[in-house]
Amino acid sequence: MNSPPEIRPGQSVELLKELHILTRDGKLNQDSRRKLKQVYHLYRFIEPLLDEVLADRQDLTLVDHGAGKSYLGFILYDLFLKAREAGQVYGIETREALVEKSRELAARLGFARMSFLNLSVEESIGSPQLPERVDIVTALHACNTATDDAIKFALHKRAQFIVLIPCCQAEVAAALNRHKNQSFGKTPLSEIWRHPIHTREFGSHLANVLRCLLLESHGYQVTVTELVGWEHSMKNELIIGRRTDASKKSARQRLEQILCELNLEELRERFIY
Repeated sequence: MNSPPEIRPGQSVELLKELHILTRDGKLNQDSRRKLKQVYHLYRFIEPLLDEVLADRQDLTLVDHGAGKSYLGFILYDLFLKAREAGQVYGIETREALVEKSRELAARLGFARMSFLNLSVEESIGSPQLPERVDIVTALHACNTATDDAIKFALHKRAQFIVLIPCCQAEVAAALNRHKNQSFGKTPLSEIWRHPIHTREFGSHLANVLRCLLLESHGYQVTVTELVGWEHSMKNELIIGRRTDASKKSARQRLEQILCELNLEELRERFIY
């Protein structure tokens, strides 16, 4: 059976079926065609980073944190690393059943340089199953604080690149809500999150602002853009950090000032270290 013309040469049809991008009979319907277009769009952001790492050294290590079904790791391996002799992908996930399923799929596809580990973020930082050097850390739709866990891991490993698409960011909004009455008497800025819907939306936006400042304070150049077409919701913000080793003291100072001004001191441990 011939693959649909949208499928790139050499791309694994079996993988695309597993990811529900192709139907069981290997065809594309309207929904799956949209999904495939989204996959390629995301890949265009990450491919130059992979090329840049391999231009400097002969190997590459990518860790996908909060991997879930390892959707992103499989796509990157299939489109980029499969045809090369270098490069290792690690998927880190706390749900053992998903880890086992990913291991089985990688073995079935012959993706030998993919590993899946059932670890928490704290375990992954010190685990001997992971290399001391990591080039790229990704976190695709890692819910709530799982994105922050991925950042912590990446900073500890001094990753060259960090690629984040945050999701379900409730923690900052919950903190804003807990101190809402106190904040009213402290700053007129509390009007920004007075109404519940604004609390949720502002909390989500603020979480990403704090993450960007955290990365800058640790020597990363940060780019924030919209991942157009990935999904039709607010969960399509793409954050890319490039390590420069030129940490910005002003970023840390602004982080501290924002947490103080917005009455969010309880979040210092998560965003300032």
